[in-house]
Amino acid sequence: MNTQMAYLLGMIVGNGEVQRGANETTIVIEIPHKKLETEFQKDVGIYVKASITDIRAIIEPLVGTGLKFSQSANVSDVSFTKPNEDYLMREIMRYIGNATTHVNMRISEEVFSFTKDERIEFIRGFADVTGYIRRSNYFFKEPQYRVYFEIPQNWELVIDFCNLLKSVDIPVQNIDWGHPNMRDGNLKKYNEGKPDFWKKEHQVKVWALEFEPVGFGVIHKQEALDYFAHEHEVFIEKEGDKQKRLNALHRYYWELVGRKKEKPSHPGENDPFIPEEIRGKHFDSWQDIAKDLGYNEES
Repeated sequence: MNTQMAYLLGMIVGNGEVQRGANETTIVIEIPHKKLETEFQKDVGIYVKASITDIRAIIEPLVGTGLKFSQSANVSDVSFTKPNEDYLMREIMRYIGNATTHVNMRISEEVFSFTKDERIEFIRGFADVTGYIRRSNYFFKEPQYRVYFEIPQNWELVIDFCNLLKSVDIPVQNIDWGHPNMRDGNLKKYNEGKPDFWKKEHQVKVWALEFEPVGFGVIHKQEALDYFAHEHEVFIEKEGDKQKRLNALHRYYWELVGRKKEKPSHPGENDPFIPEEIRGKHFDSWQDIAKDLGYNEES
């Protein structure tokens, strides 16, 4: 293992697709960009093209072949094709098993045995294709900014990613689960005749300041992270007792004491969309779901 391979694996698990042929396999990695401009009124597409230069410098020596790049308004694709028997392709398939897309991929247990630098590179690759940092991503009020990682209805991947963050000592501030008790906790949408409204992607949220040691490889995301993390740090300095406030950010949910707001039962709690181990259970907090699924103090 090396850091380049770890970064590539992170990208594939985060937002990759495996197109398996009889003799060759193509891997396509999506780099989504929801907005046409960055927070600083600069063209996202141009930034992503510039980032691809850096990504190529990391991946192409490893892949040993040219990466293909295509771009539309909301997404950029990076892809490469290798023979099925190629050593790199066999290694990639070993790490991701029989998964074909990020919807059914897991983070291999072997990744947790990587060196810390390799785990950080895996997280950075994962973040480049799932992470967002925007002015609107604040907690209650600005400038308490967070990074959002959007993961499709792949419950196990959320837990894997949270535990990998934990392995490099980065706490998760919040998980907005695609669960009826979280996304429609007061049954508002259900009562409006939208019973499946809650079936959305999961969002893992991390303080921008806490994610700074890892960061992004995609340029416009890293610039935004630097800016918003700095804004939060300046705010903390003005409030006084900086170290105490920074320490307060660096906490895992099981280290916090807080009151849970009771939520009404939701008919969707029994939906087959929900993993069997928590299906039929009622939850008043995201922490309880995380604990039951395996992101907890013991994990």
